[in-house]
Amino acid sequence: MDIATILGMLVGAGFIVVSIMMGGSFSQFIDGPSAMIVIGGGLAATLIRFPLSGVITAFATGGKVAFAHKGIEPREILDQVSEMGDIVRKTGPLGLENIELTEPNLKRGAQFIADGYDLNFIKESMELARDQYLTRLSEGQRVFKALGDAAPAFGMIGTLVGLVQMLANMDDPSKIGPAMAIALLTTLYGAVISNLVCLPLSDKLTAKLAVEEINQTLIIDGVVAVRDGKSPALIREMLIAYLPEKHQSALLEEEAA
Repeated sequence: MDIATILGMLVGAGFIVVSIMMGGSFSQFIDGPSAMIVIGGGLAATLIRFPLSGVITAFATGGKVAFAHKGIEPREILDQVSEMGDIVRKTGPLGLENIELTEPNLKRGAQFIADGYDLNFIKESMELARDQYLTRLSEGQRVFKALGDAAPAFGMIGTLVGLVQMLANMDDPSKIGPAMAIALLTTLYGAVISNLVCLPLSDKLTAKLAVEEINQTLIIDGVVAVRDGKSPALIREMLIAYLPEKHQSALLEEEAA
């Protein structure tokens, strides 16, 4: 579980709620029409931009990555690939049937090697799986970015709606307050939804996309090297370039010791 996402949203929402409570009643900031304009309008605009299946997949992917996903470090992948190479050299490809792997595409590659599939088939199949996975992450990033852009825009639309209603009822003071509430609260709702939820999730998916592109390429090159019969030591030397600089330094120090 990604504690940073949950903590960030709770802290942000908490500061907003406390600030509201310090200056008045929280019920003053609850307005149904304003929420309908911002949330309904933002979702409608997103559905116009993307197919329904893409939006549903984006919410599922975004929720998984932001709240429930436990990332795997490149160093861990490198160690598992080296272990695969060591098993193949000692017991042959069938030894990979009993290895425990945490990354799905790496697990798929190990099974391909154990089943004796052709090298080109393994590489093409794993590249296809990688591309599909990265496409889902990219689509999710684009959907949340679209929602983040639409929410403030519909907040402004709600503001204009409220101002028009207010100006149209200047002779009736009882209607000025509700109209002004719509005018101001839609802007507030749009800003909060955009900057506390949608855009942060979009940025998290962007960062995840960059990390996973490296990880998946590391996995594919590692599986290909194992299938090609290269030694574990050579595999580690080939794949160490994929590690972050701090991990490279730590690994080199361990090997030197």
